[in-house]
Amino acid sequence: MNSESLILEVELSGLSQIGLVYERNAFIARFLGMGEPEFEAALEADCHDRFSRPLPPGFFESLYERRIAAVEKDVRAIAGAHAFASGLSLARAVASSSKTEALAMKLQRTGLAPLFGHHVYSADQVARAKPAPDLFLHAADALGADPSACLVIEDSANGVRAAAAAGMTCWGFTGGGHCPPGHGGALRDAGAAAVFECFEAVGEAFARIA
Repeated sequence: MNSESLILEVELSGLSQIGLVYERNAFIARFLGMGEPEFEAALEADCHDRFSRPLPPGFFESLYERRIAAVEKDVRAIAGAHAFASGLSLARAVASSSKTEALAMKLQRTGLAPLFGHHVYSADQVARAKPAPDLFLHAADALGADPSACLVIEDSANGVRAAAAAGMTCWGFTGGGHCPPGHGGALRDAGAAAVFECFEAVGEAFARIA
């Protein structure tokens, strides 16, 4: 889905309004794929480090509302996502750092929800979010799959590290619209075995190993 592009712009704008300005690519490299509690703790720490004060009261609640509004308005599936997912004959799951309710909304609005059924898992269902392996191991267990036989498709370095920590093969994906130049290299450096720019290429590669 294109939700990361939408959320990224809301976050950077909201943070700049309170004086926390981040360079876009550095922000992506550091925070993309991170769980909400870890993300919030890191921003709170940055505010203390830069200004010796906490974030404004209600900041995260307001930011979350703006993120949801942006996603509800403009979320869409990435080109080729439906075709790729619907063509899979093996067990599949979504394992996302998004909150459970937001994740369900995005999948419904993009028409992807029926392709995964109840195998949709969020970081708020496990003790540790990405880059810890907990979420991917939880999904594999629910699918009844050996982690070593699982393939993860990830667009974040944190997610790639989580997959590697879970003992899974990971392919990087840079076709979401939010990935900066050089992001594929960052995914490889994090442990991605291959990197693809579109789902058509992912499907062709998968057909050769399935």
